[in-house]
Amino acid sequence: MKIVFATNNENKIKEIQSMLPQSIEIISLETIGCHEEIPETADTIEGNAIMKANYVTEKYGYDCFADDTGLEVEALNGEPGVYSARYAGEQKSAEDNMDKLLANLENKANRNAQFKTIIALNLKGKQHLFTGIAKGEITLERSGSQGFGYDPIFRPEGYQETFAQLSLETKNAISHRGKATRELIEFLISF
Repeated sequence: MKIVFATNNENKIKEIQSMLPQSIEIISLETIGCHEEIPETADTIEGNAIMKANYVTEKYGYDCFADDTGLEVEALNGEPGVYSARYAGEQKSAEDNMDKLLANLENKANRNAQFKTIIALNLKGKQHLFTGIAKGEITLERSGSQGFGYDPIFRPEGYQETFAQLSLETKNAISHRGKATRELIEFLISF
């Protein structure tokens, strides 16, 4: 089985391909000739994942899957959520996003948060959604140099370290993206 992963992030493609059995091959957007920026203008994480998967299926005719992730902070009514990548502006700076989030949480006792990943799969004319959630809390300051995005300020439940302090193997075993990806893989293997 060959399936398109609607992302230009080569690291994500390698990561997921390494988790798949040899019978399933991921095709990149570049391989199918999709070089344009796929719109992500929905107002939910689910909506963005669906929008990206549908874009590839409708414009290029391929079975495909796409993911979207957001950080939802309880004390901020779920912010930054769908706007996680551009929370502090269109420049999509992880440093600026963390600064804004920490400032917005100043003097707030409730620092509970969760990362949520949704994967939308379009396969043989049907759509399937897979969800991964990692619960935790926002720390008072950055710690660690691994990972990306909000990883230096997110401490997952049951750990003393932030995502940015954990090994990639440990993070993938407990992370939102890892959970959603395992659901996707189980589905594809049994298909």
